Amino acid sequence: MIRDTSAQDRLIQVKPSRKKKILWIGGAVAAVIVLVLIMPGIARLFSADASVSASRLAFAAVQRGPFIRDIAAEGQVVAAVSPTLYATYGGAVTLKVHAGDTVKKGQVLALIDSPELINKLAQEQSNADAMQVDYLRAQIEARKQTSQMEKAYDNAKIDDQTARRDLDRYQTAYKQGGVSEMDVDRSKDTLEKSDIALQHATADRNLNNNGSQFDIQAKKLAHDRQVLLVQDLQRQVDNLNVRSPVDGQVGQLFIAERATVAKDAQLLSVIDLSALEVEVKVPESFARDLAIGMGGDISGNDNNWKGIVSAISPEVVNGEVAARVRFDGATPKQLRQNQRLSVRILLDHRENVLTVQRGSFVDESGGSYAYVVRDGIAAKTPIRVGESSIDKVEILDGLKEGDNIVISGTDNFKGAARVVISR
Repeated sequence: MIRDTSAQDRLIQVKPSRKKKILWIGGAVAAVIVLVLIMPGIARLFSADASVSASRLAFAAVQRGPFIRDIAAEGQVVAAVSPTLYATYGGAVTLKVHAGDTVKKGQVLALIDSPELINKLAQEQSNADAMQVDYLRAQIEARKQTSQMEKAYDNAKIDDQTARRDLDRYQTAYKQGGVSEMDVDRSKDTLEKSDIALQHATADRNLNNNGSQFDIQAKKLAHDRQVLLVQDLQRQVDNLNVRSPVDGQVGQLFIAERATVAKDAQLLSVIDLSALEVEVKVPESFARDLAIGMGGDISGNDNNWKGIVSAISPEVVNGEVAARVRFDGATPKQLRQNQRLSVRILLDHRENVLTVQRGSFVDESGGSYAYVVRDGIAAKTPIRVGESSIDKVEILDGLKEGDNIVISGTDNFKGAARVVISR
């Protein structure tokens, strides 16, 4: 039988080390402390839906103070009156001015050579002269006919008087037995004939007067109509001399010298530098609050002027609305067409209004909610916004003064209700 080593083995008791014990106790205490410190963060992390770095966000505090809504934009000087002149008739054009020339109202700027129009005027003037002769001849003919009718009337009247006297004589002679009854009857018949002739002469005279007046009136109306035609042609001929409608400066020339143009073709433009305005482009979101008559400030060239909104375009182009601001008072003399100036239009000014810096959160949420940051957590909070300015948004409900909100970068939250803001 093989013997084991059980009789040789001895249990040796090892005493614990004091130093290791202290290290173990210290490590356990440190772990507990670390766990206590990070537990709130871990709890917040697990209670949030997402985590986003603060470097990707922009923050702003809700404040109470003055709220100014205004529009600030760059504009360019334009002429309030800048007529474009057109050819009133076709022909070869001779320019009398150059672009940039200073002109006076009524000054001839261009001449249009139109032999056809001038010849037509001469023809119609000749027709007018012929109609005037016809009108004068009708008056003479009317006087001649009137004279003849008067002569016939006078003769009939004398014949009637003679017949009446003859009848009186025959009746007296008949009573005395000097003539027969047949002679008296014959005298009565003669008187009746003269009465009828007098009546017809009177009627013919009246009809002739009326007829002559109608003929004269017809000739006069025809002549007057022809005179109007001649006057219109004369106006067209006069307009062949293209004159400046205002005092100002020649702008753009649309044709070359001695060019042949058609009727209504553009010739040149004239700029009235005494009536200048500033044209600005206003974002569509502000255009609905813009109204004619609002005041504004115009600045440039180290000068400032007061302005008034004078016109607003009825259409939106590329998300902008064109508006014009005229100078309140005399137009500055040192300004030039298309010169750029800064314009500020005041829309609203109120005190003690709760506002926050404007950011993309308004457009992204439509102003219905905002992310309020507390203890490193951005919580989605319903809000209600009011008016907006260039840099501020009015807060009507949902936020209070001092609240810190995320104004930009909320698209990273993906609509989460709670988001951890990491450093």
